[in-house]
Amino acid sequence: QEHPVESGGGSVQPGGSLKIFCGWPLLQFQYCMAWFRQAPGKEREAVAAIATLNGDTWYADLVKGRFTISQSYGNHSVALQMDSLSPDDTAVYYCAAKYGAAICQLDRAEYNLWGRGTQVTVSG
Repeated sequence: QEHPVESGGGSVQPGGSLKIFCGWPLLQFQYCMAWFRQAPGKEREAVAAIATLNGDTWYADLVKGRFTISQSYGNHSVALQMDSLSPDDTAVYYCAAKYGAAICQLDRAEYNLWGRGTQVTVSG
């Protein structure tokens, strides 16, 4: 597997929840794994990141308290639990990886491995 693979996107009503996943087989090594998102006509923005060795997490202000990033070594995946969703959360969500970092930056320029994205649509 040469790049992360996202799954679990879909449609949900406002106020609802959705969990998306990122498959990456090398989580047992020192990686920063991050979620970014891009809405139509907007720049790609950071959502959350996790350091795979110690589980430290970082969140963008716009999702703090609503989204939770986590990892599972057994499933070789990083998940993003999204609660209290609003139409403003509608976007393509991308998973990204960077090898060798213990402090994870919420900056797309820091990541060199990218998935192809999964669509999340919040409407009702």
